[in-house]
Amino acid sequence: MKTNIAELPVTASYLPKVFARTGNYDRVESLLKAIRDIEQAEHITLHPFIFDLARLEWTLHKVDREHNPGPEHQHCPEVNPTLEILSSAWSGLPEMLAGNRTSVQPGEGYVAVCKPYGKQRASALKITGHDLLAIKLVAEDLDKRAVAQEGGTSIAVVESFLAEARDKGLIHLPRPLIKRDGEIFKAEDEAQSQNGLYAEIFTLQWHVTQKCDLSCRHCYDRSGRDEMTIGQAESVLEQFESFCEHKRVAGQISFSGGNPLLYSHFDHVYQKAAEMGFMIAILGNPSPREQLEKLVAIKRPEFIQVSLEGLKEHNDYIRGKGHFEKTIDFLTMLREVGVYSMVMLTLTRHNLKEVLPLAELLRDKTNLFNFNRLSPVGEGAALETVPTHDYRDFLEEYMRAAGENPIMGLKDNLFNIIRDEDDLALTGGCTGFGCGAAFNFVSLLPDGEVHACRKFPSLIGNIHDSSLEEIYHSEMAGKYRNGSSGCNGCRVRRFCGGCLAVVQGSGGDPFIDIDPYCFISA
Repeated sequence: MKTNIAELPVTASYLPKVFARTGNYDRVESLLKAIRDIEQAEHITLHPFIFDLARLEWTLHKVDREHNPGPEHQHCPEVNPTLEILSSAWSGLPEMLAGNRTSVQPGEGYVAVCKPYGKQRASALKITGHDLLAIKLVAEDLDKRAVAQEGGTSIAVVESFLAEARDKGLIHLPRPLIKRDGEIFKAEDEAQSQNGLYAEIFTLQWHVTQKCDLSCRHCYDRSGRDEMTIGQAESVLEQFESFCEHKRVAGQISFSGGNPLLYSHFDHVYQKAAEMGFMIAILGNPSPREQLEKLVAIKRPEFIQVSLEGLKEHNDYIRGKGHFEKTIDFLTMLREVGVYSMVMLTLTRHNLKEVLPLAELLRDKTNLFNFNRLSPVGEGAALETVPTHDYRDFLEEYMRAAGENPIMGLKDNLFNIIRDEDDLALTGGCTGFGCGAAFNFVSLLPDGEVHACRKFPSLIGNIHDSSLEEIYHSEMAGKYRNGSSGCNGCRVRRFCGGCLAVVQGSGGDPFIDIDPYCFISA
């Protein structure tokens, strides 16, 4: 490739004008030698970063002209075939090529040049040690589990390195096989046709026990269910590992109950799940510090979620005397041991006015605050739901408060109706994909029953009778996964779908009827 210095405009701007008349170069080494020669002949001192800059801009120009990554392979990871990695003694050179001339500072590092899949132009970017590890993993087809073990980390962390490298265009990873039906979940904009279709994380919400140290007035299931033996629980973990590997997704286990810590084999199952590299979360009740520290020593949970149902008086009416203060103390403890905390509220008619004051009280006490609407099933059928005609006003008031309070999440799918009207980016809704029931999560009960969602009876199989793979692809799972036909064609369909539990709890058919709280206009 013959290259004139004029084709390297940023480098040329730092050189004497006479240099532009010195002809073409077929190798970067020739270019660099010419720069050194002109520096000596003109008796001038050039910017010290000029040689690294010239090498980088040359490489970018070469990749842009000569290389194309070709089509992405569907079934095997690969390093981007256009990728070139350069070492540099200066940081900020990619930013300089993008127009920021004040960014260059001394600093050893690596820069990647490649043409991302589907892109017409090459790009230069700084890469990290994590990126280099991801490239090595793919190039040498290394075992992720062995690499994680050698590095003293989890497979989930290694997976995150791979995802980051993929997002930068350095490597290609096959698409996950957890995918929405593109015909039902159509996108209005063709450019967004793939957005929101593929899930990269699959969550097993595992209710390991019905035992609970509380007796909440809105509990959706107080039935007695047999708990799994250690052997059965280990079989579940093995099945889940196989399922995630086959579906090309990272696995997260959210232990719940009842109170999951009351499961007689919890420590053993938690240890095993940690050894297998799953992301782990706990949805439970406040626990003693020594128990928390024991779990953190095994593996720090991704998060621990507890519940508050309003300010002290109302919360303790729902969850029991003393629960509010105990939970506030527990949130302090979570912060002290470095665990990300989440607080969930079940929204009813009677705590509607306490949501914003509670969120403000929790501002410096938790990392994230969210709410779910009451699903009037089980004990919750005795409580009053939020009036439908008040709901939009509440969501708008909540969104305004969330703009000033960083802990307030937008979990309810119906927030996306307002955001769409205001030309704001849609949120992921309840699970990152609107309603994710039987899509990117399922609920496993102590006796092996698998439900599309724990908030209402939605049985799709039993893990003692069928594999998780078979259950996931069952007819009933598919019906829950596709949600209500009443939502088909809606412009916010991909990130909404309402709440199937609320539909059924309100006497509707979750496969046909729309969420009774939906207020979208045609």
